[in-house]
Amino acid sequence: MLHQSDTGSQNILDLISKEQPYLNPALRRVADFILEHPNQAKSIPIHELAQECRVAESSVTRFVKVIGLKSYQELKIAIAETLSAKNVPETEVLLEEKFVFEGITRSDTEPTIVEKVMSRNIQTLFDTKQRLNFSQVTRAVDAIDRAQVLIFCCMGSSGLAAEEAVMRFTRAGKKCLLFRDQSIQLMTAAIVNADDLVFGLSNSGRSAQVIECLNLAQSRGASTIAITSFEDSPLVTFADIALFTATKSATREYGLYRESMTSKMAQILVIDILYAIFASRHYDQTLQHLEETYLAAIRDTRRA
Repeated sequence: MLHQSDTGSQNILDLISKEQPYLNPALRRVADFILEHPNQAKSIPIHELAQECRVAESSVTRFVKVIGLKSYQELKIAIAETLSAKNVPETEVLLEEKFVFEGITRSDTEPTIVEKVMSRNIQTLFDTKQRLNFSQVTRAVDAIDRAQVLIFCCMGSSGLAAEEAVMRFTRAGKKCLLFRDQSIQLMTAAIVNADDLVFGLSNSGRSAQVIECLNLAQSRGASTIAITSFEDSPLVTFADIALFTATKSATREYGLYRESMTSKMAQILVIDILYAIFASRHYDQTLQHLEETYLAAIRDTRRA
């Protein structure tokens, strides 16, 4: 539950987005509607919001309390203030163009393209930070601490974040496994045990092989962590711990361009946060392992 003081330091939409994955199904529908239709949510009466979300009015009232506000009217005011501060347009614009990259249109100039790419990546990192639940992050680092082996399962460009994780945690002294071949990922998941920790990285949370890897691993008694943007995805079903990034809109919004590249930045941010907390817990040992791995594999690759 959010505290009232939190709402003064961050905008209400960010706070709702952060808590959204951890709400029960009825309250999550309220959060989904507000985040997808903030201009409508700021003005409709409580009974209309309840109807739109297919919940009872009491569920809307409960949602208001859970996010740390005193009344439904206060919620509408907070949404309006957030929209005003962000200068969000009053009407929704339907994007009909087909995109070759996230938000890039046929008529964009080169400076505009640079600005769009930079802005989207920066906003994604900020939104992902806002969406992380710190108790879940702590649980994830605890699981990393306990595990004998960290195993990473992924498809496509999610492998970028998985490779980052292997490099980071190997240099910190943890044994890691990452196989790009999907069959070997499944074979590995089929032979893990309670001492292993299996990560599933999928922005959509719907990559069939990654889901099956976590399913197999969980059935074998291994701990599992999902890193995804979608709290209702099948991947979360087989995750003991779920860490949510903030690239849902990019995946759904851009038509033919379905592979959100900003999602990889968000995944890498989550990995780096987990590594940094783990390394800070084991500061001296990490320094020693960094030195050892540098001498073994990196120093001789550098020219004077």
